[in-house]
Amino acid sequence: MILPDWFLVLHPIVQAFIAGLFTWGMTALGASLVFFTKQVSYKLLDSMMGFAAGVMIAASIWSLILPAIDMAEAQGHIGWIPAVIGFLLGGLILRICDHYLPHLHIGLPRDEAEGIPTSWRRSTLLMLAMTLHNIPEGLAIGVLFGAAIQSVDLGMSAALAPAIALAIGIGIQNFPEGVAVSLPFRRDGMETGKSFWYGQLSGIVEPVSAVIGAAAVILVQPVLPYALAFAAGAMIYVVVEELIPESQMHGNTDIATLGTMIGFSVMMVLDVALG
Repeated sequence: MILPDWFLVLHPIVQAFIAGLFTWGMTALGASLVFFTKQVSYKLLDSMMGFAAGVMIAASIWSLILPAIDMAEAQGHIGWIPAVIGFLLGGLILRICDHYLPHLHIGLPRDEAEGIPTSWRRSTLLMLAMTLHNIPEGLAIGVLFGAAIQSVDLGMSAALAPAIALAIGIGIQNFPEGVAVSLPFRRDGMETGKSFWYGQLSGIVEPVSAVIGAAAVILVQPVLPYALAFAAGAMIYVVVEELIPESQMHGNTDIATLGTMIGFSVMMVLDVALG
């Protein structure tokens, strides 16, 4: 994989930040469709959410869990132990956040908000739901960029390839997520500018969490296998608890399932071809 020289010489934390900006930008690009239309079919939305789920499942396996096992074995450990511990811990932390953070999943009425009861507006709760979803994505990107510094014997371009592949995959699936957030706001009567603002705002946590993930594994390198698996567990929790149910709540189960399979295939190809 050929990367520009200026990118190769950057510090991994800066690289992670740039990748996080890219994924945030893709969210904003999807949200910008609100300037052109306020209606989108539920079939399209459901297929998009299914696609996002497929990308996240594939990324969790190919980009995170399998490398976590390999790195643990390279450190002289039993490979599956850090992978299992990190994976379950990632899901547990997301469960705790899901239980306490006020949020509302797309397509549900205001009275079905989860977390601590609050009087916050529906738009705020919807944005918080997507923000909670995007944090593990940013962490996963940051962890992989931080991991690249340990693989420089492969050549920096080759070491960065898995991180680049993950950033591209998450960026692709962030586009439909931006659509899925902003258009329902517009359809509910919110003005266009605010609909776009809330749609893109959910992705702003990705460059921040990418920097945190990269810094954490650089400073404490032995935790890298756990960190990779942690990000995978958090992402799988989001997929099973949020994306798949949302993609199937309008009865478009077949097209949503096909979207999931296509998303999985796209991310698998990206990871294998680029990584």
